[in-house]
Amino acid sequence: MKTNGGAPLTVAIGSLGTVGLAVARRLDGGIPGLRLVAVSARNADKAKRAITGFANPAPVLPLNALAEAADVIVECAPPTCFMEIAGPAVEKGRILMPLSVTTLLEHMDLVERAKATGARIIVPTGALLGLDAVRGVAEGKVHSVVMMTRKPPKGLANAKFVVEQGIDLSDLKEPLKLYEGSVRQAAAMFPANVNIAVALGLAGIGVDETRYQVWADPGVDRNTHSIKVDSDSTRFEMTIENIPTEENPATGKNTALSVIAALRRLTAHFSVGT
Repeated sequence: MKTNGGAPLTVAIGSLGTVGLAVARRLDGGIPGLRLVAVSARNADKAKRAITGFANPAPVLPLNALAEAADVIVECAPPTCFMEIAGPAVEKGRILMPLSVTTLLEHMDLVERAKATGARIIVPTGALLGLDAVRGVAEGKVHSVVMMTRKPPKGLANAKFVVEQGIDLSDLKEPLKLYEGSVRQAAAMFPANVNIAVALGLAGIGVDETRYQVWADPGVDRNTHSIKVDSDSTRFEMTIENIPTEENPATGKNTALSVIAALRRLTAHFSVGT
């Protein structure tokens, strides 16, 4: 599928952190129907250095200028930068692909605004699994959705709640439950760590009804997420173990791959899954 008379969809990436840089590299390497045309970051000089070896280095633009440059805006920035990227993208009627789903939860008015401007907000699956199944059962009656996240302690050491409470995870000997409650409450306590739980809530029965636990577990070496769903049509359990990235132990390697797959789907003539 092409747009603009056969031209590929243009893509801009808001922030070149662990995920953004990996996605940018893949786009620079060539994905049919897609073209990287702009990147951005809080540190423009660092961003320029990061893309120096690209075959076709994209211009480094201010965050709020990305919507002027591209059809698709991938947001993978710190939460404080979210609206600089998302606001203009929705106003310009672009395709916004946000990874900071926890922050999106605070700005759900963007969804209503998108209806007026023609924008589309597409949340990638990220490091989770089964969102297609959850969307499917949500068309019927869902009795419960419960999710549990277990991460190596270093993957949660910088979480907002852990820092504010002065919890020392450096010498943890056994699993420690840091949180149990609704996804919405978790989003306020772990804004940079529970994006996938928010995505699960939005895909299913909502962030208030979806139950969630967060564990720091020295016995795991992968970011592990388990989901249990009970509905009038089916009952299922799923577990995924994501290998953390070297750059950021809180982020699984599969997150960037999920974004790339979501971008490919935008131009696909054939796709599989709900």
